[in-house]
Amino acid sequence: MSTGSITLTVDGASRSLVVDTRTTLLDALRDHLGVTSPKKGCDHGQCGACTVLLDGRRVLACLALAVAHDGAEVITAAGLSPDGELHPLAQAFIDHDGFQCGYCTPGQICSAAGMLDEVEAGRPSHVTGDLEGPVILDDEEIRERMSGTLCRCGAYPNIVAAIREVSG
Repeated sequence: MSTGSITLTVDGASRSLVVDTRTTLLDALRDHLGVTSPKKGCDHGQCGACTVLLDGRRVLACLALAVAHDGAEVITAAGLSPDGELHPLAQAFIDHDGFQCGYCTPGQICSAAGMLDEVEAGRPSHVTGDLEGPVILDDEEIRERMSGTLCRCGAYPNIVAAIREVSG
């Protein structure tokens, strides 16, 4: 078994650990560091429950090897609210009833936060009409950008409404 020593900044705190080189970022977070905000859904990158922000970009933690991200900054849904006050997305999910069972909610919120940063940076999606102008974040654009984050309860209309509210 080959191991590696890594350091991750998780939700603002520097954390060092030794992991098997085959350990995913998700397993490093949950099993080695006790960070349970990202959820293990499918473990194949198909559901998005494990979405975190890795160096500012949304990634599926179940598909990322932890040793490949030594020195990286990881923000989970819990880390989006470091002062204990709800992140605007979390509050909007509550206000718009954007969850039912809540299992996918941390991944949905991280994915939405990353998506909003992508829109602000002007990155187009498959459905972006004008590739040279500002991205218009309408419902179609939100649905396309959130399409990899699944909700088995079917709260999609409320999730879209929550994101639309925060995108202002």
